[in-house]
Order: sequence, then structure tokens, then C-alpha cells
Amino acid sequence: MKILIVTDAWHPQVSGVVTTLAELVRQLQVHDHEVVVIQPGQFRTRPCPGHAGINLALFPGRRLRQLMDAAEPDAIHIATEGPLGWAARGHCLRRGLRFTTAFHTKFPEILHAALHVPLSWGYALLRRFHRPSSGVMVPTQGVLDMLKARGFRHLRAWTHGVDSRLFALADAPETYPPLGSLAHPVSLYVGRIAPEKNIEAFLRLDVPGSKVVCGVGPMQSALRQRYPYVHWLGVLPRHELARVYAAADVFVFPSRSETFGLVMLEAMACGVPVAAYPVDGPLQVIGDSGGGAMREDLREAWNAALKIKRHEARDRALHFGWGRAATLFVSYLSVLNRPSRLRPGVGLTQEGGTKLSHKRHPVVE
Repeated sequence: MKILIVTDAWHPQVSGVVTTLAELVRQLQVHDHEVVVIQPGQFRTRPCPGHAGINLALFPGRRLRQLMDAAEPDAIHIATEGPLGWAARGHCLRRGLRFTTAFHTKFPEILHAALHVPLSWGYALLRRFHRPSSGVMVPTQGVLDMLKARGFRHLRAWTHGVDSRLFALADAPETYPPLGSLAHPVSLYVGRIAPEKNIEAFLRLDVPGSKVVCGVGPMQSALRQRYPYVHWLGVLPRHELARVYAAADVFVFPSRSETFGLVMLEAMACGVPVAAYPVDGPLQVIGDSGGGAMREDLREAWNAALKIKRHEARDRALHFGWGRAATLFVSYLSVLNRPSRLRPGVGLTQEGGTKLSHKRHPVVE
């Protein structure tokens, strides 16, 4: 099957959405699907206000239409609600093309935190965006229930995965040479340094040992000055990030506004238990598995997480795989009414997706 994915989030951006889409594309290719990705790098862009490192396509309409028509896909998936997502949605509606969408980020909460925009306004806009979608893929049941209560339709329970080979189990905390010998326990945060991530709840946490932060964002400069004793690593390649996870004793996830929280899976895959609040994201990723601890008092969660065995955290992460995520994704796609591009040996499943095989195709960008 030839699958077109339109996304406002793609390399060189660094985020859980980019990681999710890149891993999804890789898995689809491994299983004999051809994937075309339309992303901001193909357009004139401008920086997203307040979010350094995130560039948005500027007036993408005509070029986007040309790229979508030239792709001649069997299925269209619009991954994000940015300028490319809205333009692709409009093109599909004008052409009468069915498409699926995904809900990756709680933008209404971000807008509310940054600009005090009422949550009801933000969700009304997103409800409009997703209304014509034939399937809105949602990463957790908690978020699905929330969206259903807010009037969203055609919701599909999706999931994410983790590369358990890259993020391998460290039986004990290892030394990450660029940081030298740190006082243990080592508490780690990975993610954007932005208001919606509630990172100051981690930075203010009164716990012994050392604190390490991986990531960039609009609050970085101010927080580095305010918390000089914290070890700030910026953005690292993923193979280096795996080594940082392996050096930690506890992974602290302070956000209260996530749809999933992929970094929790990566930490647990390396054997690092998670301390988090009992909110959407941690509730579904950690659950009652023993891979982490959730409390309304983050310090209590940290203390409880520190007692968890590393192999127990790893066991929880292994419940999530990209292969299953890709299979679900394909089963939710709406095949367009045009001559099939399915190659010999790739047939439809009972769920409406495709049987997956193992020939790799390049990403067309």
C-alpha cells in the first residue's frame, strides 16, 4: 500500500511526535508499505512563536496540493493540526478524498498555559479539524474518553512503542562520560523545556543526589540561570540519549498535560523506573505494572520509584512495540477509491488494513 502522511512535525524538530512518526514510517517500510511524507522542510517556513526549533510551513496551499496529487496514494493520514494539516484537510474535502487524523498533543492546554486561551475554544477548533476524519487515532484510552466527552467522533484507540534494542536494559546505573561521576541517585528529565511540561516541578524537587535535564525549549536560558546545580545536556542523538537513560536511577515525568509520554517508555526500557503524577499518559503507560510510581506528591512518587527493580521497569516497556502500533495504524486507514497499489503478497486483512511483509522502501520526502 502507498501511504501518504502529512505532518507539521518532522526532523530536525525534536519531540515525541517526531519520534513516533519516524518510528511508524520505519516500521511501515519494513512491512512492505511505500510511504510518502510531506513535511515542513519542503516549504518556506517561519519559526513557531515561543517554540524555538519548530518551524511551520508558510502558505503551503498550492505546493501542498501539487505534492499530494503527485503522490497518488492509496491512503492519506494527516498527523498534525498545523498549517500543513489544515491545508491537507481542505484539499481532501475539496477532492472528496477520505483521510484519517491523529491526536498527538493537547494544544488547548498549551494555549491555555501560555496565552490563557479558554480550553473550550481550543477544543472547539480541534473538534472542527477532526470532524471530517474517518478515524481519529488516539494514543491512550484516557485521552479517547476525554475527547469523546468533548464531542469528538470516529475515535480509534491507537498506541505507541519503543525500540527495545536501542534502549537496552542497564542492570545498574552506568557512568555517562560527558557527565563524569555524579552523586547518586541520579534523577533524569527528558523533554522540551517549556511551560506545558511543568519542568519546574522536577527542578524544585527536594531529593538527594544529582539532576540531569536533556532537551531544549523557550524556558531553557532562564531555568539554567535559576538552577545552576542541574546538569543541562541539551538535545542529544538518540544513541547518546540511550546512554543517559542508562546512567539514571529515576526518571521524573512532571507533565500533567500529555497524551502519552514516549520518553517514559524509553526510560523504562533502559531499566529506569518512572516517577509521575497520576494523570493521562502515566496512568496508561505505567498503569499498575510496577514500572514506576504515581503520586500527587511528586517527591513521594520519586521515593517509591527508587525502590523499584530495574528489570521490572524494563518488563513494562516490553508490552509496547512499534510492530503492533503499525498494524493498528494500517487497520484504521481509509483506502481511497482508486486502482489498488497493493503488491503481490500484500492483501487486505479482515480489519481493512493490509497483510504486512518485509521489503523496505525509501521514504519520499
